[in-house]
Amino acid sequence: MRLPVTAWVSIAHRASGAILIVGVGVLLWLLQQSLASPEGFASAREVFHSAFAKLIVWGVAAALIYHSCAGVKHLIMDMGVGETMEGGVLGSRVVFAVSAILIILAGIWIW
Repeated sequence: MRLPVTAWVSIAHRASGAILIVGVGVLLWLLQQSLASPEGFASAREVFHSAFAKLIVWGVAAALIYHSCAGVKHLIMDMGVGETMEGGVLGSRVVFAVSAILIILAGIWIW
């Protein structure tokens, strides 16, 4: 069975929300560590200089970017714009395109 692009956007929107829950939890834990003491700040700073941490931050940023773009699409559709099948497909393609561009820009900024 081949899923339409609108289904992929919906599935990815839910997945990005789940990634955000976990990712924000990890980032909040690191924030708490950095605020606990000067040693905690130094260790959190070291963590953020590693490639793995940059990859995690980029992943959370990518999830936030995609989730926001898809959320805006849903808000626009709630106002009655793009409710047809053609409008939904176009909106889904726009979400993927805009998200991809913004995620690449975020990756360039982080790295």
